[in-house]
Formats: sequence, structure tokens, C-alpha cells
Amino acid sequence: MSVRTAELLMALLMGAFSIYLMSKSTELEIGWIEDEGPGGGAWPFWLSTIMLISCIGIIVNWVRKHGPIANSQKTYIESHVLLDVGAVTIALIVTVALFSYIGVYGALPLFLIFYLRFMGKHSWKFTVGLAVLIPVIIFFFFEITLKIILPKGISEPLFLPLYKMFF
Repeated sequence: MSVRTAELLMALLMGAFSIYLMSKSTELEIGWIEDEGPGGGAWPFWLSTIMLISCIGIIVNWVRKHGPIANSQKTYIESHVLLDVGAVTIALIVTVALFSYIGVYGALPLFLIFYLRFMGKHSWKFTVGLAVLIPVIIFFFFEITLKIILPKGISEPLFLPLYKMFF
């Protein structure tokens, strides 16, 4: 598939998705509500509208063959890149599947180790540092600051002392 073809397919797909989001947004008020402000559907509706307009612009440029991407016949994605994308996709699916068993704070470091060390070829020191630091930052941001509890699976008892400290 060429870059030109991929651009058209993405514009059509994203345009269709924009129309879907616009229609779903209208289930809520998209206009101004007196003494309240914008309705709950306003933000997603207007963002989707802007996205649809952008997609229409891409399609117009594609038809007119205006710009380097709209003229490019280069291969869109090489097979070795597709293998890497596939590996990361499978790793993300496994990571999300593990959330309910070992929790976010167990699955996320495993994904980071896979991605940084084995896909990115980074050093163990860098990999382990980020695999520890990122979940800690996420814990404090979501659980402590925003009060959004993330799934912990079997690791939940390990977090009880932390909850007693912060709540």
C-alpha cells in the first residue's frame, strides 16, 4: 500500500468516526445551557466537527494531488516495521488483560521492561528505573491526587498501608 492510498483510507476512516462521534455527542446538549455554560456534548461535538473538516481537507488535497504526501507512491509501511508494531500491539493487549489479575502496577512494569529493554534495546539500569518510577508517578497522580482508583488485582493488599497514609 502506498502512502497516498493510506492517507485516503485514514481520512475516510477518521471522517466516518467523526460523524459517529458527532451523532453520539448530540445525545447530550451541544449548545449553551442558560446559567450553566456549554452542554455535556458541546466539547466532543465541536472537536469531532473540526476533525471531520480536517478529513475533508485531506480528501480534497488527495483528489487534487496537492502536496508531497498526496503524491507519494512510496510504500506506507515496511514488513519489518509491521512486525514491530504487531509485537507491541500484542504486548499491550496482554498488559491490559493482566490488569484484572496482577493490577496496573504489576502489568505496567512488565510492559515497560518488554518495550524498553527488548524492543528499544535500552540498558537495564534505564529500563528498571523507568519501570519503577512510572508506576509510582501514576499511583500518586491517579490514586492520591485525582482519587481515581486503578485496578490492582492480587496486589491490592500491598496498597492498604499506602491508603492509610494518604486517606
